[in-house]
Amino acid sequence: MINKIENFLKKVGWPSIVLAVLSLIAIIALALIPNSDQTNYHGILGSITGFFANSIFGAASLFTNSYGFGIIAFTVLIRFLILPLMVYSISSSKKMSKVTPKIKKVQEKYKGKRDRDSMMNMQAETSAVYKEAGVNPYASMLPLLIQLPVLWALFQAINSTPALKSGSFYWLQLGNTDPYFILPVLAALFTFISSWMSTVSLGKDQPGFAKVMPYIFPFIIFFSSLAVPSALSLYWVATNAFQAVQTFFFQNPFKVRAEEKAKVQAEIERKRVITKTLRKVHKRRR
Repeated sequence: MINKIENFLKKVGWPSIVLAVLSLIAIIALALIPNSDQTNYHGILGSITGFFANSIFGAASLFTNSYGFGIIAFTVLIRFLILPLMVYSISSSKKMSKVTPKIKKVQEKYKGKRDRDSMMNMQAETSAVYKEAGVNPYASMLPLLIQLPVLWALFQAINSTPALKSGSFYWLQLGNTDPYFILPVLAALFTFISSWMSTVSLGKDQPGFAKVMPYIFPFIIFFSSLAVPSALSLYWVATNAFQAVQTFFFQNPFKVRAEEKAKVQAEIERKRVITKTLRKVHKRRR
């Protein structure tokens, strides 16, 4: 257990841990700022909902009580809070991309074999490849799983808190859907940008489903945003915009493509030199 914790800390680095701790402190501090909300929250789940609502109220108080900006600020703090998990996920994804060719070889080995022994052997060999590379194939799901309770609590906070539900932000009433579909389009756009950059940054040797996900996720987010309160759509826009910026800095796809192009060019040059050398040797022998 201690080794796993040390390995996690080594992968994510102390800067992301410090940012996460500071974000947690900021979220708690915002929740403690007095506000005029008189909503009664009951039970454990209600307490969590109330905590989220109070944090948004606290953040809004820093922006002349604009609940929209409060949600955006709260979203940014949540993103910094889960930053260590994001860094760990990115690190695991990079390792996954390197072992993908080996996984494909294992799958090719058992292609067309569906008997129990073959399936168990394929699973065992696949697990061995992951273990040897120190890869957790499910690590990329951690940030998404962490955000699900956040989405639920935020949704409950909007629906349970009259001030948030009736609050306005530019053309929006936070408790209603966006009448002009601007937020759904922005949420889908930022989802596509972040997903595309993440996929490109991991190289060409990716499973087929990984390559198509950047084109599927935006539609899921778009149609989901059409059916939820604008406050939740605003959260999706803010979190996916943050994700896009984060992906650019941690997984710059343009840098990765330039490096891949340089490797291909270097390999072509290496083969050209070998061919040229062999021709010279052949001429001398004549």
